Amino acid sequence: MTAARPVVPDLGSLTPMDVAGRLGRLRGTFDTIGVDALLCTNLTNIRYLTGFTGSAALLLVTPDDAWFVTDGRYTIQAGAELGAAGVRATIEVPATAAAQRDVLAAAGAALGTVGLEGDHVTWNQQRRFASEWFGSAEVIPTAGVVERLRLVKDAGEIDRLAAAASIADLAFSRLRNRLADRPTEAEFALELDTEMRRLGASDVSFETIVASGPNGARPHHRPGRRNVTDGDLVVCDFGALVEGYHSDMTRTVWVGEPSDTQARMWEVVAEAQQAGVEAVAAGVPVAAVDAACRAIIDEAGWGDAFIHSTGHGVGLDIHENPRLASVSDEVLEAGWVVTVEPGVYLEDHGGVRIEDMVLVGAGGCTPFTKTPKDPAV
Repeated sequence: MTAARPVVPDLGSLTPMDVAGRLGRLRGTFDTIGVDALLCTNLTNIRYLTGFTGSAALLLVTPDDAWFVTDGRYTIQAGAELGAAGVRATIEVPATAAAQRDVLAAAGAALGTVGLEGDHVTWNQQRRFASEWFGSAEVIPTAGVVERLRLVKDAGEIDRLAAAASIADLAFSRLRNRLADRPTEAEFALELDTEMRRLGASDVSFETIVASGPNGARPHHRPGRRNVTDGDLVVCDFGALVEGYHSDMTRTVWVGEPSDTQARMWEVVAEAQQAGVEAVAAGVPVAAVDAACRAIIDEAGWGDAFIHSTGHGVGLDIHENPRLASVSDEVLEAGWVVTVEPGVYLEDHGGVRIEDMVLVGAGGCTPFTKTPKDPAV
């Protein structure tokens, strides 16, 4: 497969997202999960449901209304962002935490059962919600309700993910030859981060990984003062952020001449990664994608050096469901976005990881990542 050349995305003409329709989809789950309402406390989920990008909010969704509560820092922003998204909600900006409680307690006074986001509520918060906020209702935990809705990306989300991937592709294509100048890991990571921002990213998706030589054997190495040197494998794992949506890619290159073992490591991982990408399609168990990658690495004798899962979902969070692992019972669906990123890590030789982010389709997948996998710098 020949990769297309990366281009600068037009961030001013991205497809609109259907944020306004998401509250209705959430309400459609209430009978299944056994609640009359859901209190959302996770800010990423609140952003997904309302378009709000601030750092403080609560959202109570009932069958007929939604109450959005924030603080005075976001009075104007909340109205503007929810309005722009077409979200119908009662926006309240109480002056104190006690007043926030009173607003939501009044809104929930007639409810029989209120669901909490169990993965995002502390024990003490649960006790307060049950006794002080919704004392007349039964408060129960829920798991992954909004996250499940987030799995299938709409056209606007796909556009933003593609734009983020394009920015990362182009930044790397412009800078990869800089590794031949033997910069430090930290220097190259900073240049990569800066270039992604220059191309339009609002931020980086996560702390960029540049791991050279022996540091490459640590999958999540933090860039340091070590200079890239001849004979190094260099693992570069990075991504861009566009309107809240992440990209994630890894390329491993070598500087100078690799050893026979290093060259073989790269070949095996590249073959495993391609097998994983080819296995991705709607209706395929995620464990089968993991197995497709792992079988090739196992056959090469390096199964014990593939020390992480094969991939993960990507969207408003850099790590979302599903996890592409042998222990997962998830089955891929069209519209999901996942990474495929096998790796081999040998302390005496360094590491190799190759990663693409792909969109799951009915008959296969479409890669967002366009950067060629050629390892030579």
